[in-house]
Amino acid sequence: EHGLDGAGVYNGTSDLQLERMNVYFNEASGNKYVPRAVLVDLEPGTMDAVRAGPFGQLFRPDNFVFGQSGAGNNWA
Repeated sequence: EHGLDGAGVYNGTSDLQLERMNVYFNEASGNKYVPRAVLVDLEPGTMDAVRAGPFGQLFRPDNFVFGQSGAGNNWA
């Protein structure tokens, strides 16, 4: 959708994509893009799934916030 590969390098073909890239991403060294995101969950399993996915290396490790146990199907 944004023209990024799994390493955060832009491989797209649209100048319009690059024009608005700073809305969702910060540009890091080496022309790599890092998502502007904080991922929050009560248990670490979902965060592990994101990290293991094809774009898991894009996210900064300190932007993952999680607890050690889930909600146990308790809903407020």
